[in-house]
Amino acid sequence: MSDVQVQVFGTKKSKETRAAERFFKERKVKIHLVDLNERPIAKGELARFVQKFGLNALLDLEGKAYERSNLAYLRTTEEGVIARVIETPELLRLPLVRGGKVLTVGDDPAGWKAMLEG
Repeated sequence: MSDVQVQVFGTKKSKETRAAERFFKERKVKIHLVDLNERPIAKGELARFVQKFGLNALLDLEGKAYERSNLAYLRTTEEGVIARVIETPELLRLPLVRGGKVLTVGDDPAGWKAMLEG
């Protein structure tokens, strides 16, 4: 097994984040978990995901946090939404996972597997 390292951005409460953690631990992959409730995601890091998937793909549009945020009704710039997401990680479809050049959003075992094959 290669010495792949993955970075998992999520929250301890998120069951999808825990699923990603378990997926990589079972495969003895070193993970660096960034709990977004303790440390906000860096703007540059978030920008990588936005660039690849587009901002809307990163938002948990079904989530309670999104509903409460009123983002659907606010006229705001992408910058404004990004600022909100950094403050309120629950707005994201977690986890955001980065392994090498491969990025995934949400519960994506196929994507995680691709990281290990890369």
